[in-house]
Amino acid sequence: MLKLTVMVEPLHVLDLSLDEIVRFVEGLGERPFRGRQLFSALHNRRVRSFTEITDLPKAFRALLVERATLRTLALEARYFSTDGTRRYLFRTRDGHPVETVFIPEARRDTICFSSQAGCALACAFCLTAQLGLKRSLTAGEIVEQIICALNDVYGEAGDVPHGTNLVAMGAGEPLLALDSLLKALRIMAAPEGLHIVPRRVTVSTAGVVPRIRQLAEVKDRPHLAVSLSAPTDELRDRLMPINRRWPLAELLAACRDFQRSLRPGERLTFEYVMLSGVNDADEQARQLARLLNRHQLRAKVNLIPHNPAEPLPYRPSPDERIESFRRILEAKGIPTFVRRPRGRDIFAACGQLAARHLTEASLSS
Repeated sequence: MLKLTVMVEPLHVLDLSLDEIVRFVEGLGERPFRGRQLFSALHNRRVRSFTEITDLPKAFRALLVERATLRTLALEARYFSTDGTRRYLFRTRDGHPVETVFIPEARRDTICFSSQAGCALACAFCLTAQLGLKRSLTAGEIVEQIICALNDVYGEAGDVPHGTNLVAMGAGEPLLALDSLLKALRIMAAPEGLHIVPRRVTVSTAGVVPRIRQLAEVKDRPHLAVSLSAPTDELRDRLMPINRRWPLAELLAACRDFQRSLRPGERLTFEYVMLSGVNDADEQARQLARLLNRHQLRAKVNLIPHNPAEPLPYRPSPDERIESFRRILEAKGIPTFVRRPRGRDIFAACGQLAARHLTEASLSS
C-alpha cells in the first residue's frame, strides 16, 4: 500500500506574540521563562539562528531547529543609493516579491515596509500596481522585513543609535492586510523586543473606508496617512480606481470619523502625488483646499513629486509648480509640506517599488 507523506511547513516564530511564544515553548515541555528568553533573543537582540541563542539549552535549540523557523524571506537583491537609502528585494517561500526600504536620517531611521506582495488597487501612477496582487503578507513576514533591514545596517544584535520610524507605504494596501499588520505592530511594540511603538508608525491607505473606521477603534493605533492625489471624483476615478468604490465624500466622511481618535497635536496626513499637467494646477490646489476645509479636517498635506518609472506615462511637476501649489494650500490654512524623494536612483522612491524587476522581465521577454 502506497503511503503518502504530507509536508508540513515549520512554524514561523516571528509570527508569534510574546504570549504565543511562551505557550509554544510550554508545548515543547519547557518552562515559560524559556519563551521569554526566546522572544528577547529574536526581537531585542535580533538573532537570526536558533543555534546562536546560547542562553538556551543546546537540546532545546536543536528542538527549535526541528520544529520551527525564523527565516521565511530570502534576500534576492540589495541596492544602495547615493543618498544612503537601501532597497531590499526579498522572495517569500512561495516565490513572491517583497520589497523594503531603509532611509537613514540624522535623528532617526525610517523603514518603509510592504504589507502585501504586489497590489490590487491599480493606481495609475504607481508601478507596483503593474504586478497585481499576489497575496497579503503574514505578521511574521512584516516583522522579518524590519529585523533584516536593521541587521543589515547595524549588524545582528547591534545597537540602533536612535529611534526607528516605520511606514506601511511599500507594496500593497495595508488596510487590506489589517489583521496581519496590527499583529505585526503589536509584536514590534513589545518592550521585551524591538519596542517600536505605534506612535512611531504611519499606515498609508488609498482609501479603504470601512477599514479606516475600524482602525480608529484600535487601542494604541498607528498614525494614518491617506493617499488623495486628486481634488475631484472625476480625476481621482481615473488615477485611483478605488475612488469608484468609495468616492471622495465617503472617504472624507470616514476621515472625519477617524479624526475623533486623534491625540492632542496629531493630524491626519493627506498625500498628494504631483503629476505634471494632470493634478498640479492652481485651481486644483484651490479645489483641494475647499474640499478639506469643507469637511473641517484637522489635517496636513504632503506633496510628493512623482517618481518616474517606465512604462508609466507621468512626469513629476516642476519645482515652481509644486511651490505654487503649496503656497495656495498654506494660504487657505492647511499646513503643507513637500516630501523630497529618497532613493530614486535605485527605484526605492514612492511608487517605484517593483520597477527594477519589472524592467528586467520586460527586457528578457
